[in-house]
Amino acid sequence: MLISPGASNDEYEANMGAALAALRTRTVGLDTVVFGDLFLADIRAYRERMLARIGMRGLFPLWLRDTRVLAHEFVRLGYRAVLVCVDSGALAAEFAGREFDADLLHDLPPGVDPCGENGEFHTFVYAGPSLREPVPHERGPVVVRDGRFVYCDLVETTSR
Repeated sequence: MLISPGASNDEYEANMGAALAALRTRTVGLDTVVFGDLFLADIRAYRERMLARIGMRGLFPLWLRDTRVLAHEFVRLGYRAVLVCVDSGALAAEFAGREFDADLLHDLPPGVDPCGENGEFHTFVYAGPSLREPVPHERGPVVVRDGRFVYCDLVETTSR
């Protein structure tokens, strides 16, 4: 289910609720959504409230893990991700579209959480040990939206 560019929080919540409700209808016993949140208690509480409205619960297996250790473990285990959004107020725009790897972790400036937990960046995980196969995609253009958010748009492909 898509949300429109610049969607309001109401639109986001309605579409997310509808998408999860549709999944529950097709999947007997589905009652939990897993999140990678690490330490932002207000975000966790928000997610739990949203899910409770539709009779679901959140699972937070990474909660309170050390982000520096976790980022290096992610890379060591063979997961692959790309930075798809960078807050240029916190991190240089050139990081948008970069691979999340040991070089990136080395290049992050002091004060930037290595997992982007303070909103410095967002990633798209496309491969790793827990995925049956890599998610086919291509990196598209890098664009600035809302004045300071730098996005590396991804394009879905049918094969790699």
